[in-house]
Amino acid sequence: MSSVRRVAITGLGAISSLGNSAGQILDSLRTGRITFAASPFDSRVITSPVRDFELGSFTGSFKERRYLNRGAQFAVAAAMSALRGASLRSEEMAETGLFLGAGPNMDVGGEIPEIRQGEIRHDALMALWILRFLPNTAASVISILAGLQGDNFTVTSACSSSLQAIGEAFHKIRDGYLDLALAGGGDSRLTHGAVLAYRKARALYEGGGNPGEASRPFDNGRRGFVPGEGGACLLLEELEHARSRGADILGEVCGFGASLDGYNVTAPDPEGRGGQKALEKALADGGLVPADVEAVSTHGTATLLNDRMEAALLERVYAGAFPRILAFKSWIGHLSTACGAMETALSLICMRNSYLPEIRNLHDPCSPALPFVRKGAACPTSLWAIQNFGFGGQNAVLMVKRYLPEEGTRRNET
Repeated sequence: MSSVRRVAITGLGAISSLGNSAGQILDSLRTGRITFAASPFDSRVITSPVRDFELGSFTGSFKERRYLNRGAQFAVAAAMSALRGASLRSEEMAETGLFLGAGPNMDVGGEIPEIRQGEIRHDALMALWILRFLPNTAASVISILAGLQGDNFTVTSACSSSLQAIGEAFHKIRDGYLDLALAGGGDSRLTHGAVLAYRKARALYEGGGNPGEASRPFDNGRRGFVPGEGGACLLLEELEHARSRGADILGEVCGFGASLDGYNVTAPDPEGRGGQKALEKALADGGLVPADVEAVSTHGTATLLNDRMEAALLERVYAGAFPRILAFKSWIGHLSTACGAMETALSLICMRNSYLPEIRNLHDPCSPALPFVRKGAACPTSLWAIQNFGFGGQNAVLMVKRYLPEEGTRRNET
């Protein structure tokens, strides 16, 4: 019997507030190093910025840089970081697909400082200023810089965008359309326009005070999310293709599911039926059952509605066999369209290093049943579920597991 195509992860790039390498990120998680600080636009709002980011250190000089907004710059930097060291030949690069999650550039005031009665003062605008607002500009630049010419897809499904991009790339490889694909995303929502938009939507934490205590996923005292920024990309590769070229295999993607709530344009379905459908589809896609999952990277936004829904969903699906529950947004804030890619990268780093970081500021859990990780500790795990739920009822769940070479050998002999 022929073996099912398996999908390995052979490259990882992450530009985050915790650091830009696996070592830096792991050290930050172990030592509690964060960057939460009051927004320069509104002292009541707390943000989690990436410090000292310089795109050129990842790409070198190139003329298209001026067309990239800050979120797109993070995506490009993460992509080039993921490809660095992959040792792909030029012909392999040309056949590599590109799948990115992206969202709108909300820095309207910063990009176009003078709009009067609907009229734009255009003499100061660059000729192709529109590129800074198009969601696929990052993909275009990555393609040019890296020589990628395979299948491509830019996903704009709110906070599930980059996780869905990874899932779509996974399916393309598993189903035989590609052998290689780069997938992830980048975003930044720390500008005046973005802060104003989320404040109007009443989604942000606005309490001021100690910035480090602002993000409180699953705590009964939670009061909204903290916006963050950054980017992450994974290089996905058909397992036998990766083995044949001696690639370093970081892990495997083994299941993916997505769904729509069909409920509300901002609020999640209180029953979590859409999110549960995505989770159940991801489990079935990987031939898994809930008891197989050892850790869950939750969406965990620290908003009243999301955390209530997500906790109830986890209680239902995993009843009797609870995995460890984590919330990376308590460390990095909410990266909007890039949160899934970043949280997948962080999950992979933690899995490979047998470490589970605490959920920061969790003092009074909203669910007494769930085994939230309350203290960072060494803990070996082999299968993680990463889940994201976005505005508009967009849901995505990805299954990632530790790579075991001996398992691959046994399966290929059947």
